[in-house]
Amino acid sequence: MDSTMLSFLAAPFAASLILTGIHAYLGVHVVERGVIFVDLSLAQIAVLGATLALVLQAGEGHTPLVYWMSLGFTFIGAVVFATVRTHKSRIPQEAVIGICYAVASAASILAMSKAPSESEHLKDMLVGNILAVSWEKVFQTALLYAAIGAFHFMFRKKFLAISVNHGRAEETGLNVRLWDFLFYASFGFVVTSSVSIAGVLLVFCYLIVPSVAAMLYSERIGTRLAIGWTMGTVVSAVGVYLSFILDFPTGATIVCTFGVALVIMATFRPLILRAAR
Repeated sequence: MDSTMLSFLAAPFAASLILTGIHAYLGVHVVERGVIFVDLSLAQIAVLGATLALVLQAGEGHTPLVYWMSLGFTFIGAVVFATVRTHKSRIPQEAVIGICYAVASAASILAMSKAPSESEHLKDMLVGNILAVSWEKVFQTALLYAAIGAFHFMFRKKFLAISVNHGRAEETGLNVRLWDFLFYASFGFVVTSSVSIAGVLLVFCYLIVPSVAAMLYSERIGTRLAIGWTMGTVVSAVGVYLSFILDFPTGATIVCTFGVALVIMATFRPLILRAAR
């Protein structure tokens, strides 16, 4: 690999490492909460906000209004998801998440019909193109995710208490709805930024696959994070490289690489655990 190729792939790889860092951590919470598709739902709600902003602007492209409306709609989703999740709720939270996804998708289609000239912008938000990410975007995203990571680190005990044992957290007097909202609101910041870089499918894989793979090998949160971060880093490097040399779409290549890596880790799990014992 020559220096020109390394220079071209440096920014996409850096972006993939940033996505790995924040999403592997959030994925632990998402899997523990049993809300696997919350990422897809919030992403679609963000797309709805962006679509409505494009309609209001009458074709001005990606202005700050698009970002802030997209983010604002994810906050609305955060309020909904935090409100419906209670220990004694008769309606599963996953059902509400699915309904929100379906309604947001349908509403986006309706809004899109009024802004046909902006369909390419919406396609970019859904599919993404991590290979074209700029260093400026990488630095902006890194600063945002560092702030969110610091916020979660300061209040990690509260977030973990709600994710691991929601009922117990309520019994201890913790304001579960408030901390649930703060979790989903910070999650909304991540989703809104990540989807614009990598697209919905790749963001979903960064969120779920490393966490699921780590669960095959450990029940400890710290160990699962280490496995998830390692897997995400290796898969990102291999996926970006393969997409470049094979001339495949980068996002789809990394998604498929995640799938292959998960199958390999699941296949060799008995051998590795037996050797460890």
